[in-house]
Amino acid sequence: MNRKALKDFLDAKVLQYNNPQFIATDPIQIPHRFELKEAIEIASFLTATIAWGNRKMIIKNAERMMQLLDNSPYDFIMNHEESDLDKLDGFVHRTFNSDDLKFFIRSLKNIYLNHGGMESIFKNNMTNTSTQPAIHEFKNIFFSLEHATRTQKHVGDPNKGSACKRLNMMLRWLGRNDNSGVDFGLWKSIPPAILSCPLDVHSGNVARKLGLLKRKQNDAKALDELDKNLRKLDPLDPVKYDFALFGLGVFEGF
Repeated sequence: MNRKALKDFLDAKVLQYNNPQFIATDPIQIPHRFELKEAIEIASFLTATIAWGNRKMIIKNAERMMQLLDNSPYDFIMNHEESDLDKLDGFVHRTFNSDDLKFFIRSLKNIYLNHGGMESIFKNNMTNTSTQPAIHEFKNIFFSLEHATRTQKHVGDPNKGSACKRLNMMLRWLGRNDNSGVDFGLWKSIPPAILSCPLDVHSGNVARKLGLLKRKQNDAKALDELDKNLRKLDPLDPVKYDFALFGLGVFEGF
């Protein structure tokens, strides 16, 4: 396919998958249950954090997390006592366990109390062309409290070669808004043009088949290559193509 044919093909797939019907089968349904800005972004972050593996199990365990936070994640995080965290005991999603979740609650409280919230960290550390430096700094701040070393693996770092699929997915959810009803567009301070595609096994394999990605590993270098090619197709909203790549891979077995 030449570039025009490829763009037309992918644009059609974006229209097919970037609509409210997509929400019912996707983890983004969890933050869609909230109205308060801070609750939406916290639900987005926690849901994205466990977004690997079986999608039904991701949604089930994200629902469980919200129940444990009294279905008011921002209020729980800001007002909880240490003893309130005892009820999180026993929570587990693959390698993410209750000790990890307890630290995430404490760290998020610190971020909202002392760093102006999550959006502020990303806004203050992004560049004109990338959110990846902001992801790196977010991880530094997130783990500035005392923590178990094992918990660090649940937040990616592009400076260590990670494609940061989960945080880039959260940033897509919160940063882009095309009025389709799927992504929120809550974070007006982050231009969609600098967002990065959530790169995983599905989107990576489809991108390779379409000639958008040559690198074999799904890492930070591959993400940079994919971003450059998607921005050639749409400089203002490149990560809309996540819907196309993901839909082709997961729903169509492309």
